[in-house]
Amino acid sequence: MDAYFSSLLLCIEPLNLMLILITAVVGLIFGAIPGLSAAIGISLLLPMTIGMQTTQAFCMLLSMYISGVSGSFIGATLIGIPGSSSSIATTFDAYPMTQKGQATRALTIGILASFFGTIASIIIATLLSPVIADLALQLGPWEYASLCFCAITLVAALSQGSMFKCLLATSIGLAMGCIGMDKVTGVARYTFGAHELDGGISVIAITLGIFACRQISMNYAKGNQELPEVKDANIKGIGISLIDITHHIGAIIRAFFIGLWVGFLPGMGSGVSNMIAYAHVKSSDKHPEEFGKGYPAGIWASEVSNNASIGGAIIPMIALGIPGDSITAMLLIGLMIHGLQPGPLMLTSNPDISYLIFAGVLVCCLLVLGMQLLTKRWFPLLLKIPYHYLYSTILIVAFIGAYGTANSMFSIYVMIGCCILGVIMGVGKLPISPFILAFILSKSLEEYFRKGVSYADGDYSAFFTRPISLIFILIAVISIIWPIVKKIRSTKKHQIVIENYK
Repeated sequence: MDAYFSSLLLCIEPLNLMLILITAVVGLIFGAIPGLSAAIGISLLLPMTIGMQTTQAFCMLLSMYISGVSGSFIGATLIGIPGSSSSIATTFDAYPMTQKGQATRALTIGILASFFGTIASIIIATLLSPVIADLALQLGPWEYASLCFCAITLVAALSQGSMFKCLLATSIGLAMGCIGMDKVTGVARYTFGAHELDGGISVIAITLGIFACRQISMNYAKGNQELPEVKDANIKGIGISLIDITHHIGAIIRAFFIGLWVGFLPGMGSGVSNMIAYAHVKSSDKHPEEFGKGYPAGIWASEVSNNASIGGAIIPMIALGIPGDSITAMLLIGLMIHGLQPGPLMLTSNPDISYLIFAGVLVCCLLVLGMQLLTKRWFPLLLKIPYHYLYSTILIVAFIGAYGTANSMFSIYVMIGCCILGVIMGVGKLPISPFILAFILSKSLEEYFRKGVSYADGDYSAFFTRPISLIFILIAVISIIWPIVKKIRSTKKHQIVIENYK
């Protein structure tokens, strides 16, 4: 606990508080405006934090994370368009409530739900992460290789869309992770004579290209630069009472644990948890017919769950070195940039930074709550910022960030190449999450696999004879096979129904 309180004191130093507040304002803008997101904001921040102290860097990154995910309900509430996928379900009831003239109530529920979900999940993450890390220390390279394999396949299996496309995106990420110098043999792989690639593809260039430049390119190509006019919502006061919370406490608790669990699963995150929690709360509510008409329980369910996923995703990132979603994958990159190795040993070798993340989320959460409650009357102004200013600024920052990572134009070429790859993936409807998580985990997967084979004197059976390793492999195989079996069974059932009808 001493390390935690020391980290907490670091977070509330004046300079760090100022950085958190400034970044929270920017994160709120990225979260609120459709087409932008916390992921884009963090991708732009990463190159800026390279020369900063680790404490300051993570205060900014965490603030962008918390405010970006939390702020996505603003667009969903005021114009019926979610700022990101994390608040799709919020739109179903928040916007109808605004149309009824209850915008203040809808916004306040969104603010408080985001706060409850984040604060409770990070407390649980703070308590559980050391326990999981202690258990993970008992594992060998065989278990870690199987765990990485399991995480990658789960991301592909649980992602929405065609299984083939998810696996293809995963394969591309793994292939790109192999580019560079082999650490064992010292042989350059897949560099095609370009010595700039000997160190591998820059993760900064990939994140800037895939998240920032790709999103802007696709939005511009689709003509998504105009938002509906924000009506005068007359936002004043608090808008809710204690009864609004106590009356829906059951839905809040159920949505919280759904969000926490979904966040813990690799590759899922807030974009999935809000939809699952909304569907569950609706099916278990006494008045399911009220959902979609401006029912408060729908807002509570969506916003509590998507923010609870934050703590859920941080647990495997800190305790196992496995990112819970694409945003924590970028936080993982941030740790590596500052010379830290995420995983079970991090809590013992770098407790100050580990607990800084837990304490930082707590401080960011409290500051974002206060800022949102005090400034919510100005939320409509965020949705009136012209896109041509935003896009120009983001692109300039992206190009400067890419160049600054290696002081080379080659990094900019890589970023543009990744942007083109991202656009092609978008056109082909290949998901981004499996790609980026496979790229991040590819090096760990290869390292642990080769260590396991080496320690066993070339015997591959060790991966199957060790119980925990076998369990991870079985989970991975089942996660890939089960959707295929389910689809075949569904097709056969459909054919039987047609034949009986005939």
